[in-house]
Amino acid sequence: MTPDALAAAGLLVDRTGPVVTVTLDRPDVRNAQTPATWRALAAVGESLDDEVRVVVLRGSGQSFSAGLDRSMLDPTAGGDGVETVAGLLALSDEEMSATIDDYQRGFTWLRDPRFVSVAAVQGHAIGAGFQLALSCDLRIAADDARFCMKESALGLVPDLTGTKPLVESVGYARALEICATARTVEADEALRIGLVASVVPAGQLDAAVAELVGALTAPMAGAVRETTALLQGAADRSLDDQRRLEREAQVRRFRDVARALAGD
Repeated sequence: MTPDALAAAGLLVDRTGPVVTVTLDRPDVRNAQTPATWRALAAVGESLDDEVRVVVLRGSGQSFSAGLDRSMLDPTAGGDGVETVAGLLALSDEEMSATIDDYQRGFTWLRDPRFVSVAAVQGHAIGAGFQLALSCDLRIAADDARFCMKESALGLVPDLTGTKPLVESVGYARALEICATARTVEADEALRIGLVASVVPAGQLDAAVAELVGALTAPMAGAVRETTALLQGAADRSLDDQRRLEREAQVRRFRDVARALAGD
């Protein structure tokens, strides 16, 4: 997508060497998301090449993302070809499911093991915003961050791929309680229960992210990618399968390191 098309969907994308920064850029509505946002995010993911090592996801202004733009639920909205969530009701069940699948692709690309994705969360991370942060491999939160899975309060379920990483982060019982009650999780609790990797003062969030990005890009790219792939699927594999994959990955790493030392 062109920069103008991304901007129309509420996104800014910047690349510095192997680091891509994606910014939700609708600060006037606390970076609320729309179907156009999700489709644009998916397009960003599809555009990345193998040289990308880190993707940083952040929000403009004081919030990460307040979730779904509520105007997208208005049955009277959607003129001039604007896609809305309310428009899903005009579709068949199969069409609705396929459309949600398209929306989910705006989140799943952040789990690509070719790079490490980092969410820099400040202020509100609500609903779709919470799920977008959960889609990232790592989350750093400012001390003013507030997480909330608001869907149940609207009679809905989290459907933008957030349920699996939430359970993986905090366990089934805690994930159920957070989702079913739609309560707010403050930054200090998020750190305590394993939802975020670290919490820093809001004024230090940029510096903390930069430090993490530097650490992630310091090792050889292949080592980080192989490790990411091993860890992402570890919980679903048997020990024997995991051992085999470790061996196979290490053989590749030995060969790559040897070639690097030989100057090939």
